[in-house]
Amino acid sequence: MLGRVLSNDFPRSKALTLVLAVIVLGLVLTPFIFPSVKALNVAAKILIFVVLVAAFDLLLGYTGIVNFAHTMFFGIGAYGIAIASTHLGASWTALAVGTLAALALSLLLALVIGLFSLRVRAIFFAMITLAVAAAFQTLASQLPAITGGEDGLTFSVPAVLSFSFEPFENDVLGVTIDGKIISYYLLLVIAAVLVLALLRLVNSPFGRVLQAIRENEFRAEAIGYRVVVYRIASSMLSALFATLAGCMLAIWLRYNGPDTTLSFEVMIDVLLIVVIGGMGTIYGALVGSTVFLIAQSYLQDLLRLVSDATAGIPVVHTLLSPDRWLLWLGVLFILSVYYFPSGIVGGLRERASRRTAQREGPAKPDSH
Repeated sequence: MLGRVLSNDFPRSKALTLVLAVIVLGLVLTPFIFPSVKALNVAAKILIFVVLVAAFDLLLGYTGIVNFAHTMFFGIGAYGIAIASTHLGASWTALAVGTLAALALSLLLALVIGLFSLRVRAIFFAMITLAVAAAFQTLASQLPAITGGEDGLTFSVPAVLSFSFEPFENDVLGVTIDGKIISYYLLLVIAAVLVLALLRLVNSPFGRVLQAIRENEFRAEAIGYRVVVYRIASSMLSALFATLAGCMLAIWLRYNGPDTTLSFEVMIDVLLIVVIGGMGTIYGALVGSTVFLIAQSYLQDLLRLVSDATAGIPVVHTLLSPDRWLLWLGVLFILSVYYFPSGIVGGLRERASRRTAQREGPAKPDSH
């Protein structure tokens, strides 16, 4: 049963299994064991980025395509929800219409970009997608009547998801259940379904063809696969999952603007998470998103505590200033790449494979 759910793509490492179990259990229980607003926001962002990064890894890790327009589809999903909710009101119909319209637009744009760009060399395709993403961000900023311009759009969601909604008179395990917690568990269910769908996809015959194209597209073409068709299909699927991640973000924030989903900073975060977690592993999206976003959210607070404790040591106090949190985030990234060059997931799997090989010993020669 578990094999079917995970598409027989098991962690293959006891350490990785433990890490994944802790992360999943932590995300499931966050509202009860970390009841602060900040902790809930960080956990929700992890759920959103798991889907966004896994969708990007479908392109980069499994197909070998670098697409800098990935955040454009992320923004389309968020704008779809925001625009529909602004015009149709706080209803499930608005959410459905916004999601479907965003998916349709993303599908069309991904197809057009693929048809025009995927026949060129990888570096030129990356530059084309970067230009398209920049143009879309500019367009979103200059259409205030539709997108709200630079100010973005603030909107309401169905009453069940609103912060004032409280279905129970008494607390549950000491926590007041309200619309925000319901929204969080809605995101949790959506993220779980989408990640399991991606696992199924990359472990299907289609996914194996994508990996063959990544390794040697000329050989894949030679044995009969239409490489361009598969690459376009991969781009379209990645765009659809990124769009759904954008819808998740809009539902959580009740707001969307150009800098929230379309900025290049979001794209940089996605790239860093893929490298930290490990390319070509859907599990890497979960591990990388958790490590990166927790470090990004809490490193400054940790440095503030350490800085206060070392106030009497001038040089150390200066180096550990909370204002230098980006420096230490960079140091952590360098250390993670140094010790896990193939990402955390890849590194743990490689170590497990080496230990297994050492236990089994060298292969015995054939007596014949």
